[in-house]
Amino acid sequence: MGCSSCSTGKDGQPKGCKNNGTCGTDGCNKLTVFDWLSNMALPNGEKPFEFVEIRFKNSRKGFFKNTENLSLSIGDIVATQAQSGHDIGMVTLTGELVRVQMKRKKEDYKSEDFAKVYRKASQKDIDIWQKCRNREEEIKKRAREIAIILKLQMKISDVEFQGDGSKATFYYTAEERVDFRQLIKDMAKAFGIRIEMRQIGYRQEAQRLGGIGSCGRELCCSTWLTDFRSVSTSAARYQQLSLNPQKLAGQCGKLKCCLNYELDAYLDALKDFPSQDTKLFTEKGLAFCQKTDIFKEMLWFSYKDEPANWHVLSKDQTNEILEKNRKKEKVASLELYALENSVEEKVVFENVVGQDSLTRFDRPKGKSNRNNRNKNRNRKKNNNRKRNQKNAKH
Repeated sequence: MGCSSCSTGKDGQPKGCKNNGTCGTDGCNKLTVFDWLSNMALPNGEKPFEFVEIRFKNSRKGFFKNTENLSLSIGDIVATQAQSGHDIGMVTLTGELVRVQMKRKKEDYKSEDFAKVYRKASQKDIDIWQKCRNREEEIKKRAREIAIILKLQMKISDVEFQGDGSKATFYYTAEERVDFRQLIKDMAKAFGIRIEMRQIGYRQEAQRLGGIGSCGRELCCSTWLTDFRSVSTSAARYQQLSLNPQKLAGQCGKLKCCLNYELDAYLDALKDFPSQDTKLFTEKGLAFCQKTDIFKEMLWFSYKDEPANWHVLSKDQTNEILEKNRKKEKVASLELYALENSVEEKVVFENVVGQDSLTRFDRPKGKSNRNNRNKNRNRKKNNNRKRNQKNAKH
């Protein structure tokens, strides 16, 4: 997080902007788009594109028509048209790149259905907006208590106020259909605002809340991933991963999005790779594939009668045997091919002076005892010699 609001504070502790993705500098949000056309002037006589891209809380973005020809730049706080009243958002993109983004998201800018930009937000608008944002956490907690009292099988995950404070949108997740009519009545009576309920998926919930994944990094969906693609168990099978739900599921309870990241590389490698169900016919017997290593291009086979004895073959050798089997020919045995793949292990470390021993600096017990016995024997001899010399003098 490189923006000034989220940088390191006192004693090396992270400050944290505590704005949930709407900090003023806008340098740490995943939806920030770099305007690489900002330093380029329009051709003579060319009018600027009349649409702007505006971001609201978390991942909500929209395209709005600048009918008033306001001079807007990235980072400006503006008041926009809503179904009733107005909303407050931040300008994230202007100019020709907005046309590119609308084309990418299949939005027809010639349509008349787009909302408008009213004005640049005044200080009064910003104060009301910030006051509403500060109430969101308290209202979310109270709404959850009301849902528990009504015994509704749902989870309210986030609350978003409209910029003028007249309406609040509650985002929730539920496995089944929920009748929340009484919930809306109770919340409207408790909060004195209009209520809108919007159901989201479990992945969208994880995206809004964030967290730490099993890899130790922040969740991809809450940092940079903007679109969700379907993930199936076949992606794990292609990558030879164990189908363990606890390891394959992410914070949202669904299959991890990162299972798709390396899938294309595996699919390219599997184009001319023998199947896992490959059977080889040899004169010694039928052989089954037990294990494959896609990137080393190695396969392990065992005979039907000797399942514990595996023979390693390369991809080319396996394809050669399969080609002979198609011609109704059998190879003598797998051992002939496996011998070609036997490679002597390279010695990475060789013990020359005994430096791999953990006790090489310890004093040997046997040697020390022997030395002590010799010292005692020599001491006794010296004492006896001195005693004899004294007796001879007397």
